[in-house]
Amino acid sequence: MSEHVAVERRDALQVIRLNRPEKKNAITRAMYATMAAALKAGDANDGVRCQVILGQPGAFSAGNDLADFLAVATGGEGGTEVYDFLLALAGSAKPLVSGVDGIAVGIGTTIHLHCDLTLATPRTVFSTPFVDLGLVPEAGSSLLAPLALGHQRAFALLALGEGLPAQEAKAAGLVHAVVEPEALDDAVFRTAETLAAKPPEALKIARDLIRGPREAVVARIHEEAGHFRARLRSEEARAAFMAFMSRK
Repeated sequence: MSEHVAVERRDALQVIRLNRPEKKNAITRAMYATMAAALKAGDANDGVRCQVILGQPGAFSAGNDLADFLAVATGGEGGTEVYDFLLALAGSAKPLVSGVDGIAVGIGTTIHLHCDLTLATPRTVFSTPFVDLGLVPEAGSSLLAPLALGHQRAFALLALGEGLPAQEAKAAGLVHAVVEPEALDDAVFRTAETLAAKPPEALKIARDLIRGPREAVVARIHEEAGHFRARLRSEEARAAFMAFMSRK
């Protein structure tokens, strides 16, 4: 488990909060493992009616910790933590509500494609510099983003690497509402509490119908993961990681 992820109960809500502000919530393997375990535990607990995912003020997440990427790129072994988290996310049985303030990079963006409702602040920008790092989209985003945003906007986000500001994300369908930073947590909790108060079986059926079968999403996560693992060991990715780390 990781001290950089805080998991707490708020009545019928389980709240998962990224808590590594000194690194802008860059996500480590241990953090992925903690989040995967929390999602699974929340799904298994009848007292949890809705799960909430939050970051820190100014930074939802800077994406995957590049030190982990660099370790694999230079010959180290990767674990299954990221994969376990993505499968837990795609297969979540309870409604997911997320709140985003500030930077949301890579997985910090694609995680919200799996959320039922996402609230963001005006200063939020979603970005996925996968190709710039010699990598490919992940988390099923190559399937989910075109469905949510349309081909052109999804391609601009995932391949061109063009950022998506909060208001544009709302217009495109990635974000449910835009609220001021100081109001974000309260707005997220109110939204989640509203869902948690609804008849749970009716809500589950409605959610399953809206989301549709998960098999295609899981299959795409598998397909992306194969390419991602290969790309991590590519010369393009090694060069991109080294260049990035040298600038820090």
